[in-house]
Amino acid sequence: MVAGIVGVKKFQYDIWGDTVNIASRMESSGEPGQINISGATYALIKDKFSFIHRGKIVAKNKGEIDMYYVDSRDF
Repeated sequence: MVAGIVGVKKFQYDIWGDTVNIASRMESSGEPGQINISGATYALIKDKFSFIHRGKIVAKNKGEIDMYYVDSRDF
């Protein structure tokens, strides 16, 4: 992720990069009320919660991303 200032007269802060693009793709493929995580995040926390494997979801310009929902019964 890269962050920077955009503008000359009126400054705005913006972030961009591959991480931001993947987060956007994941957000657009999720559902309201669900916590959608990637396979990489799943690998880090798989022993702490229960998950519902969604399979590999096609993400524009990223190919297939392994995605999981955190099982809401854990909350």
